[in-house]
Amino acid sequence: MERNQLIGISLILAMLVAYQFLAPKPVPEKAPAKTAANKPTASSATAGQTANATPQPIDSVAAKAQFGDFAVAAQGQARDIVLENPEVKITFSTQGGRVKEVLLKKYKTFDQTKNVILTDAKTNTTALELPTNRGKVDLHRLFYATTAQSGAVSGKGQTITFRAEIAPGQSVEQTYTIPAVGYTIGYNLKLNGLQNVVGTENLHFMWQTRMQQYENDLTENRKSATINYLTNDDSFSNIGEGAGSHDGSPEKPVQWFTIKHKYFLAGLISQNGAMTKPSFKTTVDEADSSTVKTATADVQLSMADIRAGKGQYTFFYGPNDYQLLGSVAPGFNRNVYLGYALLKPVNEFFFVPVFNWFTKVFTNYGILIVMLVVFVKVLLTPLTYRAYISQAKMRVLAPEVAAIRERVGDGDAAKLQSEQMKLYGEVGVSPLSGCIPVLATLPVLMSLFFLFPNLIELRQQPFLWSSDLSTYDTFFKFPFTIPFLGNHLSLFTVMMTASSIVYAWYNNQTTPQQPGPVDMRTLSYIFPLMFMFVLNSFPAGLTWYYFVSNVVTISQQQLIRRFVDEGAIKAKLEENRKKSATGEGKKPGGFQAMLQKQLASAEEARKAADDSQKRLETRAGKKK
Repeated sequence: MERNQLIGISLILAMLVAYQFLAPKPVPEKAPAKTAANKPTASSATAGQTANATPQPIDSVAAKAQFGDFAVAAQGQARDIVLENPEVKITFSTQGGRVKEVLLKKYKTFDQTKNVILTDAKTNTTALELPTNRGKVDLHRLFYATTAQSGAVSGKGQTITFRAEIAPGQSVEQTYTIPAVGYTIGYNLKLNGLQNVVGTENLHFMWQTRMQQYENDLTENRKSATINYLTNDDSFSNIGEGAGSHDGSPEKPVQWFTIKHKYFLAGLISQNGAMTKPSFKTTVDEADSSTVKTATADVQLSMADIRAGKGQYTFFYGPNDYQLLGSVAPGFNRNVYLGYALLKPVNEFFFVPVFNWFTKVFTNYGILIVMLVVFVKVLLTPLTYRAYISQAKMRVLAPEVAAIRERVGDGDAAKLQSEQMKLYGEVGVSPLSGCIPVLATLPVLMSLFFLFPNLIELRQQPFLWSSDLSTYDTFFKFPFTIPFLGNHLSLFTVMMTASSIVYAWYNNQTTPQQPGPVDMRTLSYIFPLMFMFVLNSFPAGLTWYYFVSNVVTISQQQLIRRFVDEGAIKAKLEENRKKSATGEGKKPGGFQAMLQKQLASAEEARKAADDSQKRLETRAGKKK
């Protein structure tokens, strides 16, 4: 394998391995009890106990003692109202005047047996604590009246209002706006005639949900599950991904937060003042395989905004789709992870738009990936051609390089490099010219490494033997777990590995062996096997892309080879050598010139040291 190719592959491998270590790791837990993962925090005890529970009978005296001025609304009968549009089916409850259940009509769980339900009464608890002159009252424990009826939403959307009468002229109103199309639910909270009853402190909103498993790989689900948020200075972050438990309390107020599953979101967005004193937490109960994580969000809503009639918010329950989220709220599409800062622009401004355009042309996503490979390879043809020409030049010079190595030997590395750089300078060849094209393709490979695991478009898209390109295909399942590989073997990953080995063999036939302590040709076969362990649990769509990319690359190089005359290259190098000897040749510049200068300086310093040592030895001999 040629040195520049080895550098490129080594960098890819290093970045992949680095990802495994730099990806968020589980935070060690303090030996929680079996039920600790689902235990509400102290501040959300009210929510966890009563927010979604069936109301128990309560007499007027107890209600007055517990709810004060709001006791009249503490008794009632719960009733559900179901509204739906083409995307969602939303169940509201008159107990709490809240969203009770959200079903996504276009998405099913990994086993295809039922629709994705992002929140329901069994897994979701909420509390909305209103400060009053006699203490806090949880508005989600009150009963509300509404004239709305169940049905389909059409036209410009539908508004549903829940009103809890406290006293004549005093009421709490919660108004929801359901769009005719889409996943956003407008929410407005109003306090009518309660200025002398409520306090000045902010409202306390708590939301806890046991995140259900919607994808087949529980381990990957837990790694992806987190709480994302955007602060009021537009800083995006999360409390940490990974399989373990995490918590965090941002120092600044947040504009929005989302409880993020691998491919779905449930979140709250403030349309006016930011939500203050945010506190977020995710916990894992390893014994509970039915729950991915338990997520708890705790924020305060501005009382000043609500008093001023500006208590306007938006709930989002829907897919984590980059194309969709941009119109929900500023920065909301950042919920889709597109890679590190240096790689994100490649995905954001190239791959995502191109992929989105291809979805309008190709309905089969496996074929779409093939066309994406071809499109990318065509764009990178100039770099591929330049890299091949560089390899051809190095092959032509290989006999002379071998002669220099034989004459100088491997013991004097500085002199060997100096002689080689001198040769390259004479014939007008830059040893870096082949490395640069290889390095230029790295952002493409690495960008896809981050993009494909986060593309909801691949979710449950079948291709060949794979039923879901967004996760691995299980060609063979082991009765045990192999370190790094897992308990399965992906056929797409095996194909990718085999094609990488074939590509390495093809390169080894055309690239002379580089003398040295390490057999580069052997390493070129080892690297693909290491990649197989890394990528075995990655989406089938990604390994299919890499397989097709290898096949197209081999075909592309075979085609380029037909148009490259190595005899003409050799003649051109000889011509450059003659011009260099007469001083007519172009002198190397930039990095190559600097490198030659440094090597020459190192060689002069070595010679001076040798001369000094010889003089010392001569003087010592004379004294004897």
